[in-house]
Amino acid sequence: MLAQLRNTDETETSYTSVTDFAEIFAEEMRSLYLLSFFLMANKDKAEQCFVGAFGDCVEGIDAFRNWSRRRARRATIKQATRMIGPAYKDTDDWSVDKVKEKSSAPKGSLFAAVISLQAFERFVFVMSVLERQSDGDCLSLLKCSRREIKIARELVLSFLTTIDTSGDQLQEAAYSWRACLSLDYPA
Repeated sequence: MLAQLRNTDETETSYTSVTDFAEIFAEEMRSLYLLSFFLMANKDKAEQCFVGAFGDCVEGIDAFRNWSRRRARRATIKQATRMIGPAYKDTDDWSVDKVKEKSSAPKGSLFAAVISLQAFERFVFVMSVLERQSDGDCLSLLKCSRREIKIARELVLSFLTTIDTSGDQLQEAAYSWRACLSLDYPA
């Protein structure tokens, strides 16, 4: 009975090792790199972000084993936030037209539309819509107000619905992203 209790305690309190994080980053390389790329909007910076996030996970091995996948994603977001420093700009002047004006997305490409967004709007969209981070998490990482998160998210979603993709690819893409994430860790 005592041995059974010890095994239960060890299983519940086991921390992720360097090897565990290496396996997670290898298994989820595509997903974590895509997250990095969406946030950074640049191939070289996305690679630096990916490597930096791995380094952060390895340096501060403080995650319980069952939270390690979530920790890897959060480390990626934190690394991107440190590298880019996305900040809101004059929120009273935001409109869908301003977002369109600043965007340089080719017609019909949702992927390019997301990448072409300004850093703050792109981070809000990726974090709150694609990654399903709570507004509280977005606030703490982006150092902004709840109002600014809400405005940015609504503007980006409105902007993305104006992209002509000859079909309902936006909803399908968002659904696929969320389905992929739900396989990685519980919501």
